[in-house]
Amino acid sequence: MSYWYKKSIISQIQLGERMSLLPSDAKKIEVDGSTVDFFEYIENGLSCYFFDTSECGPPEPMVNAMAGLKLIDSANKRLIMINHKVPGGLFGKIGQNFDHEIEELPDGRAKVTFGYLQGQSEKADLTKNTCG
Repeated sequence: MSYWYKKSIISQIQLGERMSLLPSDAKKIEVDGSTVDFFEYIENGLSCYFFDTSECGPPEPMVNAMAGLKLIDSANKRLIMINHKVPGGLFGKIGQNFDHEIEELPDGRAKVTFGYLQGQSEKADLTKNTCG
């Protein structure tokens, strides 16, 4: 089996795993400043926005998270980020401006769900979207 054939199979498996995290009714949306695909769906009455930067290097996870966080402007919205690891640098940038829950996925990636914090999320500076 050739290297490229193996790589193709691995990519297809990874795509399948990513898509399995999305409900079948998720719709692709455009998000200003993003470099990866974003999807929107409704879950338990909440508007959820999803993106996956698990195959991206810096600064893309930060850039896309900051772009996505701009969508979280009320308590009935969530941002779901899939990344290759917990984005510690991102937490330093947003401080205590957003609620977040971290879940380790079976394949080792991190799933971070961000939520709105009344009186705090409005204070976040989402323009500083690079590492460092």
